Amino acid sequence: MDYTRFAIFRDISNSEVEAMILCFRMRRARFAPGATIRVYGGSRDVGVVVRGAAELVRFDSAGTRTILERMETGGIFGELLAFTAELGDSLEVIAAGECEVLFMDYAHIMKRCEKACRHHSLLVENLFRLMAEQARRLSRRVEVLSQRSIRDKLLCYFRILGLESGTETFTLPFSLSTLADYISTDRSAMMRELKKMRQDGVVAIDGRRVSLLGQEDRKLGKRQGIPDNFGN
Repeated sequence: MDYTRFAIFRDISNSEVEAMILCFRMRRARFAPGATIRVYGGSRDVGVVVRGAAELVRFDSAGTRTILERMETGGIFGELLAFTAELGDSLEVIAAGECEVLFMDYAHIMKRCEKACRHHSLLVENLFRLMAEQARRLSRRVEVLSQRSIRDKLLCYFRILGLESGTETFTLPFSLSTLADYISTDRSAMMRELKKMRQDGVVAIDGRRVSLLGQEDRKLGKRQGIPDNFGN
């Protein structure tokens, strides 16, 4: 496997990664779609999605499911990197399809290497950088969930995706059904709102392909400090 394409192993050669796999006693495991990869609660390992995708899901005390984050191939997860759960909530990492994960013990990563290996230091640097990026994603996630209406939640999330892609036409990273979980709303209510948004000329949607069309999303973007010409 070419580990060099994963952000956590940036600037580290494949042979150096393989040496760390042995030194850190890392292990790989495969998971079927929908399988629970990790239930948070005392685990101190870091997982790297090396094939497929996974989702960090919160279940509240009433059993309501909310997707907090989707991790594509190369994404990382771990209790030390996760959102703090409220009392009675459960945090789980679930396979979004056929999935393979490389697990590494956090204590091994942070332990001072007696050999002062260059690749060990790079791994720690990469981990801290990814943690900072995850904090930025969390900030945007909170921004989406803080919107009062379903329309504002959708527009906020669409503007963020547009900002990240550099264009007002982009592809959703998951299905519309999963999108309802992501913005923490009822799927039927969300679909009704999307239909109204299409009728109002705010968005055009073709499958998972979304285009922002109207001025309403620009007003929301200005409230969030997003420039009108971000896609130009």
